[in-house]
Amino acid sequence: MRAKVYFYFLFSIKFSKRVTLVFFSVRQQLVKNLLFVLVVNILVKAIWIFLIDRNVQIRVGYENYGAFQALLNLGMIFQIVLDFGLTQYNSREIATDPRRIKVLFSSMLWTRILLSIIYGAIVFGVAIALGYGKAQIHLLLSVMSILALSSMLTFLRSSVAALHYFRLDGLLAVIDRLLMILVCGALLILPNYAQVFKIEWFVWSQIVCYGIAVLVAFFALVKISPAKIHFSFRPQIIKRVIKESAPFALLVFLMSIYMRADSVMIERLCGQEGKMQAGIYASAFRLLDVANIFGVMFAGMLMPIFSKMFAQKEDIAFTVRTSVNIMMPIAFVIALVSVFWGDDMMHFLYHKASNLQDGLIFALLMCSFPAYCLMYIYSTLLTAKGSLALLNKISLVIVVFNLSLHFLLIPVHQAIGAAWAVLATEWLVAAIVIFYAHKQCQLPHNYRWLSAHVGFVICVALISVFACQLPLDWHIQLPLTLVAAFFLLFFFRFWTINSFKELLQRKN
Repeated sequence: MRAKVYFYFLFSIKFSKRVTLVFFSVRQQLVKNLLFVLVVNILVKAIWIFLIDRNVQIRVGYENYGAFQALLNLGMIFQIVLDFGLTQYNSREIATDPRRIKVLFSSMLWTRILLSIIYGAIVFGVAIALGYGKAQIHLLLSVMSILALSSMLTFLRSSVAALHYFRLDGLLAVIDRLLMILVCGALLILPNYAQVFKIEWFVWSQIVCYGIAVLVAFFALVKISPAKIHFSFRPQIIKRVIKESAPFALLVFLMSIYMRADSVMIERLCGQEGKMQAGIYASAFRLLDVANIFGVMFAGMLMPIFSKMFAQKEDIAFTVRTSVNIMMPIAFVIALVSVFWGDDMMHFLYHKASNLQDGLIFALLMCSFPAYCLMYIYSTLLTAKGSLALLNKISLVIVVFNLSLHFLLIPVHQAIGAAWAVLATEWLVAAIVIFYAHKQCQLPHNYRWLSAHVGFVICVALISVFACQLPLDWHIQLPLTLVAAFFLLFFFRFWTINSFKELLQRKN
């Protein structure tokens, strides 16, 4: 009997060790996949933005690029029509039951084709109403093709990720950019093409590369699918999905208006200077887009964390505080260095920058970055709680506020007026979502914690002022300030090893 008990004891130890090893193996795999996707996305997109997109603007000129950027933002305002929440629904359903891809995929595909036609009709009608000419309409059709193919690629990737092929999804997320870097890079380097580079080449290259990426993603999905994909149309499924996704689609649409209408309004309201002003604005906004990559990725990580904590009725205060401590110091440092060295940075990136208008626009836009980060955290919190109706009401008010500011400021102050409007809008959004998040989620008011953030900002500002007085080049002043700010992060205890571990464990 004792021998039998001893045998079971040994077996249980071996079994528990095996389970523990499996658990840590799975967790380690999740961390590796997450880091892989983050690193690949950041590297490829940084190369695309700074080496390709920026150089395209320099080659084609501010006016041509400004016209393209205005049309791109016009298309992006209505991009929700291309998706209407189908991607999120598809991902959730297939992740729950992988074999549902057999039923869902074909219906979703046909619906997206129908939505693309509706999308094209809406954007085309708006462009006619705004008074765009024949040449601009032709360019807009190409831009709409880019956005339609991009949306289709995102949909295909959602199925791949739902089947837990995370590394494949990470590669598919950047394959379009990799192809564009090769194609546009060659056109920008080869002497016969570089001197006569046209904005149309830039657009057509993206259409071809997105088309190839969509085909690669489709054949990859067919290969890994656990069930054979059939092409059939089931209206009842799509009708239910669209009905359930309508509140989220409305929220994305309203947010797109106040986050993307600026370039369109600059180009339309500034008269003959419209295209040039839109180009100047685009050069500064490009760096804000780069900074926002981190915010969007962080918000994507926070959504499942908050959702699970609400479902299990856990206290979210610590996670919210940790998220703010991780994101906000970085955001404030980026904003402050943009204020003190914005002119130098813009002139370094764009040699035609005026060192006055460009630097001011850049500083104003980057000062809105901390507000974006607060919005990513607290609006994600409200979304996870299911407060979509509230967020839609907030967004509707913000749209009216934002468009009113643009109509008032852009005709007088041009691109600078748009930058002021963005700054005011984003900080108003941040203040409102923080207020309602505290109210609905019963978050505690921690004035000592708030004063620590204020103290950090003051210290970094004073260090920046001191660094600017040093008889050194700005290339040395800026890194010295960043190093000092890094040490302040730990001095104020915003960053600790334990806080990162806690957040990572919740994510896993």
